[in-house]
Amino acid sequence: MSSPLKPPVWTLITVTYNSASTLRALFAACPADVEWIVVDNGSTDDSAAVATSLGAARVIELTDNRGFGAANNVGFAAARGQYVAFINPDVTVDYADLPALAARIDDGGGLVSPQLINPDGTLQPNGRGMPLLTNKVLNRLRDPNKGTDTYLIYSPEAVEKYVFWLMGASIAGTREELLKLGPWDERFFLYYEDSDIGIRAWKAGLTVRLHGDAQWVHGWARETKTFRLRPWLREIASMTRFYTRYPELLVGGAWAVRRHPVASSQLGLDALSKGHPEVETWSVA
Repeated sequence: MSSPLKPPVWTLITVTYNSASTLRALFAACPADVEWIVVDNGSTDDSAAVATSLGAARVIELTDNRGFGAANNVGFAAARGQYVAFINPDVTVDYADLPALAARIDDGGGLVSPQLINPDGTLQPNGRGMPLLTNKVLNRLRDPNKGTDTYLIYSPEAVEKYVFWLMGASIAGTREELLKLGPWDERFFLYYEDSDIGIRAWKAGLTVRLHGDAQWVHGWARETKTFRLRPWLREIASMTRFYTRYPELLVGGAWAVRRHPVASSQLGLDALSKGHPEVETWSVA
């Protein structure tokens, strides 16, 4: 557990909801020099006790399930580290990678993530391209671990990739820049809050990057891969809110590029803007 007199270099924030078995299987015990804050969203199992046994510096037990973004904000308010990472309970953190990850953040700022991998060692596309509605729908209909294109983005070893957004399972940055970016949008109870924060980062002049020189295992058991009704209702509610906020992403094309010129340029999507010189002149500062 980190000393209260000396702020830790890193704070990890994990939101749990009935995650005890997942933590036992996948989360590695936290070393003493890393602050790990667990925010439990009203679990009915022993998630909080398991987190404590694994070395959580602080466990914040909420009385009800406030949603992913809201719980992340609770954890961030308690964070003391210079660098902060939001890490799902089904991600196995390799703590030896944290110094190199901090160096990557210092090098370019913004939001970063290691490359996530499946338990069998295959890569997961935790970097994503422009979140067009067609991309989102197609991604639900195919195996997200197979194939790669402009939407499903992998970062091979020692390669940096710019992405439109990062899966919320692993997102890191400096505490200072995250404060400037602002909180997770609590109007997204679950789903799409990671797409939103990635877009907001680009609009705020920050980059969003995936780094292959660190690889962390992610169990990845998405509820909407099942036929349970509640996760799908939550997904639809968040989808409606997201595309109401970003209507250009319903159709894509030059309109979407004009609204997101810097991210589009970095991902090589600005060819869509031909005939729109006001877009073609944008560049990353």
